[in-house]
Amino acid sequence: MIANMSESELERLSRMWEEHMRAPFPPHMRGREIEGENMVLLDAETAGCVVSSLSGPLEGKRREILLVCLAAIEKVLPSIDDDGASEYYKHLQDMAALAVELGNANAPVA
Repeated sequence: MIANMSESELERLSRMWEEHMRAPFPPHMRGREIEGENMVLLDAETAGCVVSSLSGPLEGKRREILLVCLAAIEKVLPSIDDDGASEYYKHLQDMAALAVELGNANAPVA
Protein backbone atom coordinates (compact mmCIF):
# COMPACT_ATOMS: atom_id res chain seq x y z
CA MET A 1 0.00 0.00 0.00
CA ILE A 2 1.24 3.49 -0.82
CA ALA A 3 1.98 5.41 2.35
CA ASN A 4 0.25 8.79 1.95
CA MET A 5 -2.34 7.89 -0.64
CA SER A 6 -5.96 8.02 0.37
CA GLU A 7 -7.29 4.47 0.55
CA SER A 8 -10.61 5.45 -0.96
CA GLU A 9 -8.97 7.26 -3.89
CA LEU A 10 -6.65 4.34 -4.58
CA GLU A 11 -9.59 1.93 -4.37
CA ARG A 12 -11.56 4.18 -6.73
CA LEU A 13 -8.71 4.20 -9.25
CA SER A 14 -8.37 0.43 -8.94
CA ARG A 15 -12.12 -0.01 -9.53
CA MET A 16 -11.99 2.34 -12.52
CA TRP A 17 -9.08 0.34 -13.93
CA GLU A 18 -11.03 -2.92 -13.57
CA GLU A 19 -14.00 -1.32 -15.35
CA HIS A 20 -11.71 -0.11 -18.12
CA MET A 21 -10.23 -3.57 -18.58
CA ARG A 22 -13.73 -5.04 -18.99
CA ALA A 23 -14.76 -2.42 -21.55
CA PRO A 24 -14.05 -3.43 -25.13
CA PHE A 25 -11.93 -1.02 -27.12
CA PRO A 26 -14.18 0.72 -29.68
CA PRO A 27 -13.35 -1.23 -32.87
CA HIS A 28 -13.82 1.72 -35.22
CA MET A 29 -11.14 3.65 -33.31
CA ARG A 30 -8.44 1.16 -34.40
CA GLY A 31 -6.14 2.81 -36.90
CA ARG A 32 -7.91 6.13 -36.47
CA GLU A 33 -6.32 9.49 -35.78
CA ILE A 34 -8.23 12.41 -34.33
CA GLU A 35 -6.65 15.83 -34.02
CA GLY A 36 -3.30 14.19 -34.88
CA GLU A 37 -3.60 11.62 -32.08
CA ASN A 38 -3.43 7.88 -32.74
CA MET A 39 -6.36 6.63 -30.69
CA VAL A 40 -4.93 3.16 -29.96
CA LEU A 41 -1.60 4.61 -28.85
CA LEU A 42 -3.35 7.22 -26.71
CA ASP A 43 -5.30 4.48 -24.95
CA ALA A 44 -2.23 2.28 -24.46
CA GLU A 45 0.06 5.03 -23.14
CA THR A 46 -2.58 6.34 -20.77
CA ALA A 47 -3.44 2.87 -19.51
CA GLY A 48 0.23 2.06 -18.90
CA CYS A 49 0.65 5.15 -16.76
CA VAL A 50 -2.55 4.44 -14.83
CA VAL A 51 -1.39 0.89 -14.07
CA SER A 52 1.96 2.25 -12.88
CA SER A 53 0.21 4.73 -10.60
CA LEU A 54 -1.58 1.85 -8.88
CA SER A 55 1.82 0.64 -7.65
CA GLY A 56 2.97 3.99 -6.29
CA PRO A 57 3.51 7.63 -7.17
CA LEU A 58 4.59 8.10 -10.77
CA GLU A 59 8.21 8.98 -11.40
CA GLY A 60 8.95 12.12 -13.40
CA LYS A 61 9.02 10.75 -16.96
CA ARG A 62 5.90 8.60 -16.60
CA ARG A 63 4.07 11.50 -14.92
CA GLU A 64 5.00 13.76 -17.86
CA ILE A 65 3.67 11.14 -20.28
CA LEU A 66 0.42 10.91 -18.36
CA LEU A 67 -0.02 14.69 -18.39
CA VAL A 68 0.58 14.75 -22.17
CA CYS A 69 -1.95 11.93 -22.61
CA LEU A 70 -4.49 13.73 -20.44
CA ALA A 71 -4.12 16.89 -22.55
CA ALA A 72 -4.49 14.81 -25.73
CA ILE A 73 -7.67 13.15 -24.47
CA GLU A 74 -9.11 16.55 -23.59
CA LYS A 75 -8.24 17.72 -27.13
CA VAL A 76 -9.83 14.76 -28.95
CA LEU A 77 -12.96 14.20 -26.85
CA PRO A 78 -15.05 16.92 -28.53
CA SER A 79 -14.25 15.39 -31.94
CA ILE A 80 -15.31 11.83 -31.10
CA ASP A 81 -18.61 11.38 -32.88
CA ASP A 82 -19.70 8.06 -31.37
CA ASP A 83 -21.32 7.82 -27.94
CA GLY A 84 -19.67 4.49 -27.08
CA ALA A 85 -16.20 5.69 -28.04
CA SER A 86 -16.80 9.01 -26.33
CA GLU A 87 -17.76 7.19 -23.11
CA TYR A 88 -14.68 4.97 -23.39
CA TYR A 89 -12.30 7.91 -23.72
CA LYS A 90 -14.13 9.94 -21.06
CA HIS A 91 -13.56 7.06 -18.64
CA LEU A 92 -9.90 6.97 -19.69
CA GLN A 93 -9.70 10.72 -19.06
CA ASP A 94 -11.26 10.35 -15.60
CA MET A 95 -8.77 7.60 -14.68
CA ALA A 96 -5.82 9.64 -15.91
CA ALA A 97 -6.99 12.71 -13.99
CA LEU A 98 -7.36 10.69 -10.79
CA ALA A 99 -3.91 9.15 -11.26
CA VAL A 100 -2.42 12.64 -11.67
CA GLU A 101 -4.34 13.87 -8.63
CA LEU A 102 -3.08 10.95 -6.53
CA GLY A 103 0.46 11.64 -7.72
CA ASN A 104 0.15 15.31 -6.80
CA ALA A 105 -1.09 14.38 -3.34
CA ASN A 106 1.98 12.22 -2.83
CA ALA A 107 4.56 14.50 -4.44
CA PRO A 108 7.41 15.53 -2.18
CA VAL A 109 7.07 19.02 -0.76
CA ALA A 110 9.88 21.31 -1.92
